[in-house]
Amino acid sequence: MEQLINLDEQLFVFLNGLGSTPFDGFWQIITKQINWAPFFIAVFYLLQRKIGWKNLGIIILFLAVLITFTDQMTNLFKNTFERLRPCNDLDINQIARIVEERSSFSFFSGHAANSMASTMFVFLIIRKYYKYTYLLFLFPLIFAYSRIYLGLHFPGDILAGYLFGGSFGYVFYKMYNHFSKKCNW
Repeated sequence: MEQLINLDEQLFVFLNGLGSTPFDGFWQIITKQINWAPFFIAVFYLLQRKIGWKNLGIIILFLAVLITFTDQMTNLFKNTFERLRPCNDLDINQIARIVEERSSFSFFSGHAANSMASTMFVFLIIRKYYKYTYLLFLFPLIFAYSRIYLGLHFPGDILAGYLFGGSFGYVFYKMYNHFSKKCNW
């Protein structure tokens, strides 16, 4: 386990070190959820065109429950494992580029979990309507990388968040499918 943590820290230092001061502001914009609102609106628009307003409302309700669940589970994991963020780890923050700081714990990334959960859920619904739907996965990749860039998460935090989020995005899609067939949505 110690070797895995060491590898995670080394990968963090490498990926974090790819950044440079002129791009810091860009990544600080990328990491804020509200700045992705035009993207979300575009995806909802594409969904609404194919499934209608009622079904879009149901999907948004499922997404709200999914994100609430994922967010709360993230907090449970963070408070259970209590892994320091790179910005708070004295061994790491001396050699890394720390752009932002947070006092909460690191494992696993809520940004990664929520973005992957919502993307997986929407992808599984929308993929039958649009050819290049897999491009939606650029959102969680870029969004979560911003956390490494800023010095807030280790790559292992991101990967665990992706796995957790993707898994529960799939579970919620299955629940949505079950209820939509049962209720003829």
